[in-house]
Amino acid sequence: MAIQIGSCGMKNMELRLLRYFLTVAKEQSFTKAAEQLHITQPTLSRQMTALEDELGITLFLRNGKRNTLTDEGILLKRRALEILNLEEKTLKELKGKEDVVEGTITIGCGEFAAVETLARICKTYKEKYPLVQIALHTATADTVYEMMKKGLVDIALFLEPMDTEGLDYIRIADCDHWCVGMRPDDPLAEKELIKKEDLIGKPLILPERMNIQSELANWFGKDFSNLQIAFTSNLGTNAGVMAANGLGYSISIEGAAKYWREDILVQRRISPEIMTSTVIAWRRNIQYSLAVSKMIEEINAFQA
Repeated sequence: MAIQIGSCGMKNMELRLLRYFLTVAKEQSFTKAAEQLHITQPTLSRQMTALEDELGITLFLRNGKRNTLTDEGILLKRRALEILNLEEKTLKELKGKEDVVEGTITIGCGEFAAVETLARICKTYKEKYPLVQIALHTATADTVYEMMKKGLVDIALFLEPMDTEGLDYIRIADCDHWCVGMRPDDPLAEKELIKKEDLIGKPLILPERMNIQSELANWFGKDFSNLQIAFTSNLGTNAGVMAANGLGYSISIEGAAKYWREDILVQRRISPEIMTSTVIAWRRNIQYSLAVSKMIEEINAFQA
């Protein structure tokens, strides 16, 4: 199935087939999907069979009344959602008027202290352009970067170190401190600062992202290879949940975890101190919608 993107979008027939496919994937039933789509079940079955024939793969495992996705079907589902989301976003941007700033801006970010700076920028922006909706997508840097390359994210916050090639950005310097999270009744909670020797031999919960781990490796030095790593986590909140349940000590930036109740989880900064900067970035040399362009102007004005 050749999905072609032209100046006005994608072929209607192909988008319709993707919607049919996603409905069957959701309902796991051709009968229920046909009812939702207001077409007959035989027609829907023929459409999906023709799609499988054209692709040369099997999308569904047909087990009686239940239809589950094959591995190839799962991959197509992921891509179909991306395609339809991009189509919807494109149509909204094309319908925007120069005299009225409206539409949707998608911002991708992790759980950083710099999100507070983003909130201040968004507050000023929304006062000027109240018709614009801002969609926040919380995910890892790798996921957000891939979404940005596909046009699914307009603006992103990245924790440094980060490859900024092909991006324009502003830097929010030294906005996050590295901390250790633990239960409030843990003996280490009585300390004001946590040193690396306090953590040797204890179960640790580290960030999943490798270039962030390398920052910690520098801090631990020769002891890093001997650490007891119980968990890795791509976002700090889940790491905090594990720590709050006594499963280890989470080492992460303060980020959103500073909003935890201290009777559930406490954080203590590490010593020697590590501070991390964040960049607010967008792709260079891209024709953005008016709403996004105005947001970029607001970000640059904040820096000034």
